[in-house]
Amino acid sequence: MAEKQISTKHLLGIKDLTPEDIHLIFETADQFIEVINRPIKKVPSLRDTTIVNLFFENSTRTRISFELAEKRLSADVLNFSASASSVKKGETLLDTVNNILAMKVDMVVMRHPAPGAPHFLASKIDANIVNAGDGTHEHPTQALLDAFSIRRQLGAVEGKKVAIFGDILHSRVALSNIYCLKKLGAEVKVCGPPTLIPKHIQKLGVGVEHDVRKTLEWCDVANILRIQLERQDIKFFPSLREYNQFFGVTGKLVAEVGKPIVIMHPGPINRGVEITSDVADSPHSIILDQVENGVAVRMAVLYLLAARRN
Repeated sequence: MAEKQISTKHLLGIKDLTPEDIHLIFETADQFIEVINRPIKKVPSLRDTTIVNLFFENSTRTRISFELAEKRLSADVLNFSASASSVKKGETLLDTVNNILAMKVDMVVMRHPAPGAPHFLASKIDANIVNAGDGTHEHPTQALLDAFSIRRQLGAVEGKKVAIFGDILHSRVALSNIYCLKKLGAEVKVCGPPTLIPKHIQKLGVGVEHDVRKTLEWCDVANILRIQLERQDIKFFPSLREYNQFFGVTGKLVAEVGKPIVIMHPGPINRGVEITSDVADSPHSIILDQVENGVAVRMAVLYLLAARRN
């Protein structure tokens, strides 16, 4: 399908991709969008490839999206959950992976709570590694599918004003999105309580705003992130109700701004906290498109990385 090659053997983070790589992933994903909307949704592209999904952290959306992408490409798929494995008995990450590789696995899709775990693995083993989220560091395929969704909705990413709302401090999605959007020529602003905005984030070339209304007036796209309570060991704001009152994106606010804004959310949604149902379910919301685009983008990533093995 794609004659050009991606410049990297692994997808560890957006930082490692060139703008040309990202455009190649998008062009390949365009073709896979057509595939997954056909009556027969499978192609034999990875028929001789074995992929293991190695999840050391709970995940529903990302794991299912990867598994579906792999099966649409006709790969052989193994699913590994750390909660039901020998990791519980004290086995190390490298032992776990070496045991899996002894089964002749070609690619590893990995989510791990430790930042840098996929990079460590990539330095030790021969299989292609795809980072499905490492701690609070990066989540590259989410950023790719978000940018791809903006491109499909608005025709381009370059020159668009994208605001990322919410818990920026604990979000690997925010960091990967910032890297990806900046590489593609978008303007980026983050908005949330001062306690949830990392210090020195302006060094990444993004604006910082604490006023939701002002940010909505500025942006073409609002990417709204959930509050990651499971990663917060201290209280960063008084209550969820108060968060919604001051930093939630509500239908009333969006209506008062009075212009069409593309609404995005990587899920899972905390309705009534960072976003209200009338915004999440509005005609301007592309939240469900993101899910479909996620499968196509992950198909493109796996397909292009597999081509590097040949």
